[in-house]
Amino acid sequence: MSSQSLIRIFSTLCIATGIAAAQQAGQAPPAGGGATGGGATTSPGRPGTSGTTTPGNIPGQQQQSPFPTDLPRPIFLSGKVMLSDGVPPPEPVVIERVCGSRIIPEGYTDSKGRFSFELGHNSSMFMDASMDNSGGRMGRNDPMGSGRNSGLGGSSTMGGGNSGERSLMGCELRANLAGFRSDMVNLSSRRSMDNPEVGTIVLHRLSNVEGLTISATSLNAPKDAKKAYDKGKELAKKGKLDDAAKQLDKAVELYPKYAVAWYERGRVYEEQNKLDDAKKAYAESLAADSKLILPYERMAGMAMQTRNWQEVSDITDRMIRLNPVDFPQAFLFNAIANLNLQKLDAAEKSTTDLLSMDKQHRYAKAEHVMAVIKAQKQDWAGAAEHFRTYLSIARPGTEGLDLAQKQLAEVEKTLAAQKQN
Repeated sequence: MSSQSLIRIFSTLCIATGIAAAQQAGQAPPAGGGATGGGATTSPGRPGTSGTTTPGNIPGQQQQSPFPTDLPRPIFLSGKVMLSDGVPPPEPVVIERVCGSRIIPEGYTDSKGRFSFELGHNSSMFMDASMDNSGGRMGRNDPMGSGRNSGLGGSSTMGGGNSGERSLMGCELRANLAGFRSDMVNLSSRRSMDNPEVGTIVLHRLSNVEGLTISATSLNAPKDAKKAYDKGKELAKKGKLDDAAKQLDKAVELYPKYAVAWYERGRVYEEQNKLDDAKKAYAESLAADSKLILPYERMAGMAMQTRNWQEVSDITDRMIRLNPVDFPQAFLFNAIANLNLQKLDAAEKSTTDLLSMDKQHRYAKAEHVMAVIKAQKQDWAGAAEHFRTYLSIARPGTEGLDLAQKQLAEVEKTLAAQKQN
């Protein structure tokens, strides 16, 4: 097959690659190989009584307890999170346990920055929402969701919730807030009977990051607006969308500059499939605070669903400028958009940036995108290398694997023909 014919094949396949990436971003196996799911739970029970005769037991023989005697004892932790300027975060922050490459979400802070939980007990509460600091980034049917950490968001990996004392070796506790670096609390020596208080975890603002998942406008929200906003979020989580909409409408009516309330209003509109209204709400959110990253994230996802590649490119460009650290999937979607726009140099740059930061291959699809870019540039050796890498790290059954195998076969034929010539 000629080089020109192969280029035409990849030109027609690049949109399919974009859609596949939208649905399958982050398909590498979870780091550490841990099973997905919440933490182990224990039920209190009375141990068996030695020497007790019951129906079916042999008199005089010690009865073995039907309850395990080596269950891990619960470990409780509490503390607070503060920003480096001494104030609590204006929105709930996720508290995570970090054990090597595994990241296990444990709970949220309250309105005063306090947290309290049983270690490993609440992991299942995060299974249906991909981890953002307002209660759920990029999950469900969202084309940009990858699980957090992640969606466009960063690095959450559900990796099992065993909370026994032995399982805490090499583990640390941190707060997760985009745009901030967290202090770490060492858990290796933590025991079940220890004082649960771990003290204050301080979040330090990253100097090169402007885009955040919290908004300074929240600090100025009147009490009644804050109350309506909190109630609206809770109702939305319960699926009571009409009631949630009324509360969020009240919040932004009382305080029109309430950026996060406008964002949540957009989320409710999306759930109601009122996409034009959702876009308007997100625009209001950004008008109140242009550095709040969450509305950009949702708008990029909506543009991805409609294959509006120029809009995806524009929005993700803005996201990357505001926060080049916490939203790696923005690079992936920027690359896909520019690939479909035939802006190959821009697509290659975004993919290269993502691959350099994605050491654990959470965004395996980036290798596929890079392979297609290389093929369109007639760098057949580079294309083959990235196709092979993608096929080696993608999960079995991932959408697009058959396509990548066929593409690799065509590239290898071209390489073989070049060697013969």
